[in-house]
Amino acid sequence: MTSEYHPPERHHVETDPTGKRLAILTLTALGVVYGDIGTSPLYAMKEAFSKPEYGLQADPATVYGVLSLVLWSLILVVSVKYIVFILRADNRGEGGILAMLALLIRDDTTPRAKRGVLVTLALFGAALLYGDGIITPAMSVLGAMEGLEVVSPGALALVVPLTIGILIGVFAVQRSGTHKVGVFFGPMMLVWFFSIGALGLVEVLRHPDVLVAINPVWGIRFFQTLGHKGFLALGAVVLAVTGAEALYADMGHFGKRPIRTAWFWLVFPALVLNYFGQGSLLLRDPSAVANPFYLLVPRELLYPMIVVATAAAIIASQALISGAFSLTQQCIQLGYSPRMTIRHTSAKEFGQIYVPEVNVALAVGTLLVVLGFQSTAALGAAYGIAVTGTMAITSILYFAACTTRWRMPLVRALLITAVFLAIDVAFLGANLVKIAHGGWVPLAIGVFLFVLMTSWKRGREILKERVTEMALPLETFLEDIQRRAPVRVPGTAVFMTSESNGVPVVLLHHLKHNKVLHETVILLSIAADEIPEVPRKDRTQIEALGQGFFRVVAHYGFMESADVKEVLQKCRDSGIAARPLDTSYYLGREMLIPTRGAWKKGGSSMNLVRKWLFALMSRNARSASEYFQLPPNRVVELGTQLEF
Repeated sequence: MTSEYHPPERHHVETDPTGKRLAILTLTALGVVYGDIGTSPLYAMKEAFSKPEYGLQADPATVYGVLSLVLWSLILVVSVKYIVFILRADNRGEGGILAMLALLIRDDTTPRAKRGVLVTLALFGAALLYGDGIITPAMSVLGAMEGLEVVSPGALALVVPLTIGILIGVFAVQRSGTHKVGVFFGPMMLVWFFSIGALGLVEVLRHPDVLVAINPVWGIRFFQTLGHKGFLALGAVVLAVTGAEALYADMGHFGKRPIRTAWFWLVFPALVLNYFGQGSLLLRDPSAVANPFYLLVPRELLYPMIVVATAAAIIASQALISGAFSLTQQCIQLGYSPRMTIRHTSAKEFGQIYVPEVNVALAVGTLLVVLGFQSTAALGAAYGIAVTGTMAITSILYFAACTTRWRMPLVRALLITAVFLAIDVAFLGANLVKIAHGGWVPLAIGVFLFVLMTSWKRGREILKERVTEMALPLETFLEDIQRRAPVRVPGTAVFMTSESNGVPVVLLHHLKHNKVLHETVILLSIAADEIPEVPRKDRTQIEALGQGFFRVVAHYGFMESADVKEVLQKCRDSGIAARPLDTSYYLGREMLIPTRGAWKKGGSSMNLVRKWLFALMSRNARSASEYFQLPPNRVVELGTQLEF
């Protein structure tokens, strides 16, 4: 008698929470969604007024102009674009650039050329998000540590070592998960936003004239007066809206209402008060451009504020790191990344995962960025490119969703998207001039990861064509089994195959070399669907083929991890003999040999460099037995050499 396996249920967030539940979700969203944009006051105003290439002076007209641009950027980019419009583009409750891509490519009516453009844009946007995941922890923690310079100029030498120490600690604890300390993220960010809001309010009350910057005319005058220097200053202004993409990406964890509630009732007012407080301080003391955020803090509260800022920076870093893990899981499920180790760090909370390979890559990249740039002033150039590039791509994909999925009138969709793109392109253009000063870093990361993702996807497609060519029709194979009647041994054999048609090559090799078959043979395929989650009732398709053979196809969404134990339990529930101790798993592993040219006449292929990349990734991918957590003492792996 075997014990039944019951996989854990995924927790679904309510679509319209109220009362205490809304308050809890809103507080939790503070600790995950708003860490990045919440720490922007540490460096945004400092970047605008301290960079010599902008040449901004802390005179009333310039300060009012910058504040007006910051305020209206928060309103138009975050409040209107993301909170009001982009959050509507959910894929069954899930958000993020790959979720939007999956939403778009599900439409079979989309022309192939258009699909190719959308896929290319979305993948490059996702690649830029990885660059953001490397730069944000460095920027946030450096910004917090630079408060030590205000306390004592001699502490400058400690900024980089302390930043490195904190970041090493942040990446080191990832393997343990954040579910134990995550409960403190929301309350800690609540303290942070109340603190920065209060500091700004005190200074605004001292110089209430600064409130005239609410008038967008000051932003227009800023451009008229400064010309191209005013345009370049947008490269600093955009730092105030970094993290806006996180609102969309984390929608599935909290829902739209808590994210919107947190923004309008706390985050937005606190940010505006702090930015206007810094502007008021600059009008009162122009020398405060050295660090307007920390010089806003009373001297006796500097050390406590550095501690709070450091905690907020760590939380902001954690949000980007966790986002990179989630993005990687989506890439794997959608076929744009080789298999990696995915460990669920919490049995209760969905989405708490740890990907060791990504954690190491992010840690190395972030530490190199800190050592290479050593200050937020130097790093600001690299930061803006990743953010603005992703924002522009999101706007384009949103336009495609409006016209393709929701059949919005073309004129209306164009008007909405034109407003968004005008802002995005302006921000992006202002940052492009920084490429030589560090902006090349996220672009290089993005291009490199884009090449890897597209090489893997195309390589798997071509490999699938090759395997299909070699496959024997299932009907022919079953007829041969009936005619030859090979020896059948007790037990169940599960042949895992990426193809749901034809006979797996590993089965043919097994029969050829071992001359026997198990009494029960399951041909198991794991299919990744372009939706976040497949309903449990639709998870498994079982087809009896005769001769003791069964075709089983298990469907999983891009936010899920395949669970072979669950599939086998479904088979047992359907009457298939699949006792765990009597079941063996057979896997095929291809040894790829890159060659020049295409596989077949007229067939498509990749250039030799991308073939070598694909082969390298394939060799280093996690084996199917590890990825699907198969019992190691019941796995048989057979290799095949393939030229491509």
